[in-house]
Amino acid sequence: MNLLFDNSDFEVPKSLIITSLNVLCDDVESQDEWGELFSDFARKQEFIELNQFLISEYSAHLCFPKPNQIFRAFNLTPFKDVKVVVIGQDPYHGVGQADGLAFSVPKGVKTPPSLRNILKELEDDIGGKRSTDLSSLAREGVLLLNTSLSVRNSEAGSHRGKGWEVLIELTLQNLNSHSSGICFVLWGKDAAKLEDLINTTKHRVIKSAHPSPLSAYRGFFGSKPFSNVNNALRELGRDEINWLM
Repeated sequence: MNLLFDNSDFEVPKSLIITSLNVLCDDVESQDEWGELFSDFARKQEFIELNQFLISEYSAHLCFPKPNQIFRAFNLTPFKDVKVVVIGQDPYHGVGQADGLAFSVPKGVKTPPSLRNILKELEDDIGGKRSTDLSSLAREGVLLLNTSLSVRNSEAGSHRGKGWEVLIELTLQNLNSHSSGICFVLWGKDAAKLEDLINTTKHRVIKSAHPSPLSAYRGFFGSKPFSNVNNALRELGRDEINWLM
């Protein structure tokens, strides 16, 4: 870990501290079907435990993303507008990288290896380049969802198994049951395990290796996920995604 944050005198800025997970949920709960989903989540024991964990973690350590960006994927992509779901793992754990959307980083931030591989495959698949900030895709109906929505600085996977997985399963179950046809993009073994929650008769699933440098050459490169998603959306009678916008 960065030694700056191991210093016992270091204090996390107040703007980066979580005082209550319920408060962060308020904005989401004011929206359509996401509100019902979050209300269900808030009644579960895992929510209570996650709330206590995040208050402690964000108070004692630098964690990502910023509290007001934790539910950004839900805020930018209303339930009724979801056409594509891309499943990530946990947020980037470097300073300034995580922005609340799976695989996305703000403009001007060095491109992480997985995103660099995604953009390379995008160019090879449909031609053209795009920004590392993927918020335009979120507004177009692409739910960019990590399976863990927070992480401690420099410690990949540090917030897994703390309760986020329950929210993600509830999200997929609700989308599976109540939405029009959706295309689910599952990259890597962890994401592939979620296929059991998806009705593949009603929806479409695009699977491949993860874009991480450790696995990209074992089935991600050449998989053409972006054109395949648009082909699937046409089959489902839905508008294509403009991946380059």
